[in-house]
Amino acid sequence: MGVSTEQAGKTGWAPLALPAGLVLAGAVSVQSGAGIAARLFSQLPPAAVTTLRLWAAALIMLAVGGRGAARAVADLARRRAWRDAVASTTFGIFLAVMNFAIYQAFQRIPLGIAVTVEFLGPLAVAVAGVRRLVGLAWVALAAAGVLLLAKGSSGHLDLAGVAFALLSAVGWAGYILFSRATGERVPGSAGLVIAMCVAAVLVTGPGVAAGAPRMFRPDLLAIGAAIGLLSSVIPYWLEFEALRRVPARVFGVWMSAQPAVAALIGLAMLGQRLSGGEWAGICCVVVASAGAARGGAPSGALRWGACLAGLRA
Repeated sequence: MGVSTEQAGKTGWAPLALPAGLVLAGAVSVQSGAGIAARLFSQLPPAAVTTLRLWAAALIMLAVGGRGAARAVADLARRRAWRDAVASTTFGIFLAVMNFAIYQAFQRIPLGIAVTVEFLGPLAVAVAGVRRLVGLAWVALAAAGVLLLAKGSSGHLDLAGVAFALLSAVGWAGYILFSRATGERVPGSAGLVIAMCVAAVLVTGPGVAAGAPRMFRPDLLAIGAAIGLLSSVIPYWLEFEALRRVPARVFGVWMSAQPAVAALIGLAMLGQRLSGGEWAGICCVVVASAGAARGGAPSGALRWGACLAGLRA
């Protein structure tokens, strides 16, 4: 059971220290993986890096949960549960779109800005569950943040990069919704393994066309495996452990720090300096996302979306 904020107030904040540390470590892992991927763009195009990253994650997950996934697929075929199969496949499609688009964005705009724009996806899902006027306030704050990002970039923000980040936001929103649907229809983590394999297959064609044969060099394959570990496996485990200890809404508030972590990783690893206006825009989106997460996403959607957040780019 999670620790409520009311209980934390009675027993001190010590019970929240471990899950908060797990979430922070997961955020650093995700964004470090993104930073390594962005560095790799000097040797491989984003489509090829996406392929390496998703196949690495898929193979690792198959090694861990392949038997359960195989049983789930056999069960779906036996029951002719086409709706369940469609849910898992659609989950994989959104996962592919989200990762493919965000890596295209990373090539064109700073890491922190790309992740901030991408965060509009889960923000939209959270606000959709709010029936009060405060939901519009979070939307307005996020819109102000995006405007600050545009103005703070002094007109030099690559529009194609922003468009890809927005496409990734759409992918992330669909990913949250279909991850919930898949979790309700397919037992255990089998649906997640199936979706990851679907995503890997979908990006293989564009990735190989863009990066073969260079992408199959052993050193680049090793870097792709490292990206898969940092961007998927490690944060997924850390965030899953955190969700066992705190309510999903608290977790969602903490996850809202991701854009700021991405900006700091972009500065540390890639030398991507942001202006004061861009930092202000990131802060607006972070606050809007935190407020929306605390204020009212349906608990099931938020729990599944938060639990699987480490599997995004």
